[in-house]
Amino acid sequence: MEVTQVLLNAQSIDGTVRKNAEESLIQFQEQNLPGFLLSLSGELANEEKPVETRKLAGLILKNALDAKEEHRKFELVQRWLSLDGNAKSQIKASLLTTLSSIVSDARSTASQAIAKVAGIELPQKQWPELIGSLLSNVNQQSAHAKQATLGTLGYLCEEVPPNVIDQDQVNKILTAVVQGMSASEVNTDVRLAATRALYNAIGFAQANFINDMERDYLMRVVCEATLSPESRIRQAAFECLVSISSTYYEKLAAYIQDIFNITVKAVREDEEPVALQAIEFWSSICDEEIDILEEFGVDFTGDSDITCFYFIKQALPALVPMLLETLLKQEEDQDQDEGAWNIAMAGGTCLGLVARTVGDDIVPFVVPFIEENIQKSDWRQREAATYAFGSILEGPSPEKLIPLVNVALNFMLSALTKDPSSHVKDTTAWALGRIFEFLHGSAVGSTVITQENCQQLVTVLLQSMNDTPNVAEKACGALYFLAQGYEEVGPSSPLTPFFQEIVQSLLTVTHREDAGESRLRTAAYETLNEVVRCSTDETAPLVLQLVPVIMMELHNTLEGQNLSSDGREKQSELQGLLCGCLQVIIQKLGSSESTKYVFMQFADQVMGLFLRVFACRSATVHEEAMLAIGALAYATGPDFAKYMPEFYRYLEMGLQNFEEYQVCAVTVGVVGDICRALEEKIVPYCDGIMTQLLKNLSSNQLNRSVKPPIFSCFGDIALAVGEYFEKYLMWAMSALQRAAELSTHVAGDDELIEYTNSLRNGILEAYSGIFQGFKNSAKTQLLIPYAPHILQFLDGIYMEKDMDDVVMKTAIGVLGDLADTLGSHAGSLIQQSLSSKDFLNECLSSEDLMIKESAEWAKLAISRAISV
Repeated sequence: MEVTQVLLNAQSIDGTVRKNAEESLIQFQEQNLPGFLLSLSGELANEEKPVETRKLAGLILKNALDAKEEHRKFELVQRWLSLDGNAKSQIKASLLTTLSSIVSDARSTASQAIAKVAGIELPQKQWPELIGSLLSNVNQQSAHAKQATLGTLGYLCEEVPPNVIDQDQVNKILTAVVQGMSASEVNTDVRLAATRALYNAIGFAQANFINDMERDYLMRVVCEATLSPESRIRQAAFECLVSISSTYYEKLAAYIQDIFNITVKAVREDEEPVALQAIEFWSSICDEEIDILEEFGVDFTGDSDITCFYFIKQALPALVPMLLETLLKQEEDQDQDEGAWNIAMAGGTCLGLVARTVGDDIVPFVVPFIEENIQKSDWRQREAATYAFGSILEGPSPEKLIPLVNVALNFMLSALTKDPSSHVKDTTAWALGRIFEFLHGSAVGSTVITQENCQQLVTVLLQSMNDTPNVAEKACGALYFLAQGYEEVGPSSPLTPFFQEIVQSLLTVTHREDAGESRLRTAAYETLNEVVRCSTDETAPLVLQLVPVIMMELHNTLEGQNLSSDGREKQSELQGLLCGCLQVIIQKLGSSESTKYVFMQFADQVMGLFLRVFACRSATVHEEAMLAIGALAYATGPDFAKYMPEFYRYLEMGLQNFEEYQVCAVTVGVVGDICRALEEKIVPYCDGIMTQLLKNLSSNQLNRSVKPPIFSCFGDIALAVGEYFEKYLMWAMSALQRAAELSTHVAGDDELIEYTNSLRNGILEAYSGIFQGFKNSAKTQLLIPYAPHILQFLDGIYMEKDMDDVVMKTAIGVLGDLADTLGSHAGSLIQQSLSSKDFLNECLSSEDLMIKESAEWAKLAISRAISV
């Protein structure tokens, strides 16, 4: 097969030609993979072939080595490893030759493909000569080969975990990269490639950053590169500094003054992409110090292993004025553009992080700027002053901020309605939202909102909802936090008198012609949901009146026929918002007996609408409708059984939806809701549900995040059906045992530990549900053989010392369930267990009340079991 022609055809503007070519490529790949990959690498390496076929060949080759989905990636890796050794050697040789091609597209595609192969082979101790041959390339060849090789080293550091490359090779890579960055390198492309490669290699340089001389040298090279005449190199060098700041914070003290001087110059004088990275450096330092100070706790009793150097506190007098200057560099249309990011926004974001880092200390540096600019004739000055004010509302204490807010509030309300600039209104509404979010509510002792000004606030916000979409969206956001602050106010809320008017205004907003702009419709529904969620019993009759209104809206979305794909997407989004709204209403009305009783008149119609939404088959809607059905099941209780015959097939479809795994996870949660509602009435559906859940667990195509909720769901089912669970016990317990073994002895990063804890919690919730489900039945003895393994699992997670509070509470609960259900059969086993006693004592002395309560109950159950 003439691969060049097929690759050209695959890019043809004629659809039929293109489709035939794509099919030929797939067929070639399936029939003869080594031949297919060889011909692609040959095409890529051949200087006589057209640029576009070389580029596509390289791309297909790269995609044959990697994929986003874990299970697919695993398959591709295995497939490459099992290829014939000769074929692999030829492909790799072709890729390496391509690095010296005169065509830049071919070189960069080859760079990425080499890194993908390295990512597969180096961890397997294969291709040991790769790094050596790349390094010899750097030293002797033409500028373009040098540039491609440095690029390859950079990609390689991105693909390969640091522990795979030994220190000697790391040193050589860093030496080559730093030489490429040095001012003596005349070719700009080479210097740029080297600077970008260093960015990827920073995680590998741990040993080098510990050594003072090597660290000084690396820092000097990076700082010099921030002064390069080429702006892309300056930007890449600042990106390196940002990465160093988060990776080696504790090593920065000696350089921070110099870095400050460089960043100030860049922020004030350089092009925007460079200035943005210079600001990002300080944002990154804030992130580090916020983390350290949170771990330390205020009085250094915490367990952070890094000292805080208080770089931000020391830099305040110079850093804050620099950031305030950036706020005056707004762009005319930034409010309308959702993805906008510019120097003013970066400066404001950084100012907000500084406020969170240093608290009260920032206030005196910012207040003069606000006072000086808030009434100026130029909109930029008024907007910058408002932005500065809004940015420092999280971090400083309410005592420090409330007096300022009391002075500013009336002025802001007037600006929101009367300022001639839409920019100023937009930022004012945002700042009001921040005031309500951080300085209003039961957690804040004194509040800025009183009976007197509440009415004025509501009036102004509702008026602003008629403004341009971006201002109206921010006004919705402010109202959201205003409502949230009244969530726990007791029987009467200051918002009660305005409830009807607020709801009506929000519904009006959702019907605006331009509600699709600036996320306005979504914001209005989110706010409506929050207003309903935080309402009190007094307004329950009004919430009830909302049910037929929202049902009618949902009904109307189901009537639209023959929509364009864009129209379908909009319809689907609206259905999602309406289902979400009904979910909140159902939860609200279902939470008290009197309103629940009145709501039941609508239950059949609401369920009918949800079933019609499912029939529309769109994933996002599925998720919202599924959650709403969970709420409905909870509210209707055992009566929900009448909906099961029709609903069950959608439940099953949700459980089978591996592609959109969030839908699958939500469906698993809803199975739990239905179990709690139906109890033993779920029995007729258990075979289908359990079969599907077990299938999901054994699949490597399902995202791992769905597995913990599946285990919890076993517990929900067992609790609902009691001893009937016997027919699934063997299968469920064997799946739980396998997962339990995987979730002990886990070493890894924070993300893996967090996942492991959620997995353990799911397993423990399953055990707990199973034990409680069998309690007091004649069949408890069926559980006795599993007890030793469960105790061993509890020992394992206790010994590892990395469980979080949630797991601790569930684990001590399981120990109690075990004793409570098995009685004397468990007593002796618990006495023999390695750590039960220590674990119990640790939980009994916990500061977390919920852990302590669970432990006291467990202690009682264990003492009963032992004394029998």
